[in-house]
Parts: sequence; C-alpha cells; structure tokens
Amino acid sequence: QVQLVESGGGLVQAGGSLRLSCAASGRTFSSYAMGWFRQAPGKEREFVGGISRSGSSTYYEDSVKGRFTISRDNAKNTVYLQMNSLKPEDTAVYYCNKIPNLDDWGQGTQVTVSS
Repeated sequence: QVQLVESGGGLVQAGGSLRLSCAASGRTFSSYAMGWFRQAPGKEREFVGGISRSGSSTYYEDSVKGRFTISRDNAKNTVYLQMNSLKPEDTAVYYCNKIPNLDDWGQGTQVTVSS
C-alpha cells in the first residue's frame, strides 16, 4: 500500500501557472506508473494524464494537452504536474495515484482558477 500526499495547489488567475507535487511512501515508487486525476465540484473524478515508471513516456487527455506536463523524480518518490495557461474549467481538487491499479486516494490539493 502506497500513501500519497499531494501539495502545491492554490488560487491563480486564468492564464497563470501552478506546479503540483505528489509524494509517495515506500521503496517501490519506480516500479509503477503514476497518474494525475481531478474532480471538479459536482462532477466525477477524471483522469488528466500519466507517466511511465521511468518517466520516459507521458500521456495527456485532450483537455490539458499542450498546457500540462507530468514529470517524476524517482529518487525523491515524487511526481509533478506543471500546469500552464490555466483556465477556470481547470478548477478542481487534484489527486495522484498509481496506474492502472489504484491505491487509496490521498487528500488531494485544491486548484482554483479565477477568470
């Protein structure tokens, strides 16, 4: 079981940037792919994108492609989500998790984008 702690959220104006971090416990971080997810108010949690175990491969949903970048530092057991050109519709609680086999969710980090 991996424990996940997300951080880095906040309030930002449209067009701004934020960098989220997700710290994972355990010694096997580099053995699994990681994904970022988000849940907007009144909506179901959705997949944003993912990164392979080594970090050499990434995938993004169309809604964030070209604006968001996922990276990881296996030495620090941390995965990052760099978010640029933020839009009000990016407002959500952001989570990370192992993929494809999810572990328990962390508390998430709130991102609010004002127009």
